[in-house]
Amino acid sequence: MKPIWIIKAGETLADLARTHGDFEDWIAAGLAGGPLPVQVHDARAGLPPAPDAMAGAIVTGSHAMVSERAAWSEALAAWLRDAVAAECPVLGICYGHQLLAHALGGEVGYRPQGPDVGTVNVERYPAAQTDPLFGALPARFAAPMVHLQSVVRLPSTAVALAHHAQEPHAAFRVGPCAWGVQFHPEFSLPAVQAYVDHLAETLRQHGMDPASVRDALQPTPHAAALLPAFADWAAARAAR
Repeated sequence: MKPIWIIKAGETLADLARTHGDFEDWIAAGLAGGPLPVQVHDARAGLPPAPDAMAGAIVTGSHAMVSERAAWSEALAAWLRDAVAAECPVLGICYGHQLLAHALGGEVGYRPQGPDVGTVNVERYPAAQTDPLFGALPARFAAPMVHLQSVVRLPSTAVALAHHAQEPHAAFRVGPCAWGVQFHPEFSLPAVQAYVDHLAETLRQHGMDPASVRDALQPTPHAAALLPAFADWAAARAAR
C-alpha cells in the first residue's frame, strides 16, 4: 500500500518539541490507526518522492515565511504544482497552506492586523457543503491558529472553503484533491498554549492581551477530525 508522506517544512518550539514532539509527530498521531502507512520526509534536505509513489502528502507548518522564498521552499512549491497536476491528494497546513497557494499563483504576505494566535471559530463557506473533507464538519467549529502570514490572494483556480472573522482564507481546495488549511488540525491544547506564551510580547505589541487569549483556548476536536478524514479519503481514492 502506498503511504501518506508527511513533508516536514520546519520545527516547532524547542522546549515544546522536547516534551510533546514535533509537527510531524502530531500529524502522525492524528493519522494513527488509519488505513495507510505513514512516512516522513524533510523538504529542506531535498525533494519528496514522486507524487505517483504516494497515496497522499501532508505539508507541515514552519517558522519560516513563504515570502522569504528560500531555495528549498521554492523547490517544494514546484513539486506541489506537479503533485496537484497529477491529482495526488495534498493537505497543506499553515505554512503548507500558504506554500500551496503561492505555488499555484496565489499571494502570501504578513497580516497587517498582526498575529492570529489562539482558538478561533471557523465558518464554512457554502462551497464547503459538498467538499469531500469539509462537508462532514459543522458549519462553525473551533480551530487552533498560529500564524503571522496569510494567503492574501487565493489562486484563481481555488475554491474558498472556510473563513473566520480576521482570516478570509482559512481553507481552500484546488482541483479534486488538494486542500490548504491555515489552522492546525494537529495541535493539542498544550501546543497552542506554548505558542501563546512564546508570542506574548508580539501579541502585546498589537494590542492583544496574552492572558485573555490563553483563557479563551479550548479543545478543537472538529479541526482534528480533518486528518483522519484526509487519510480515509486518500485511501479510498487509491483503492479505485
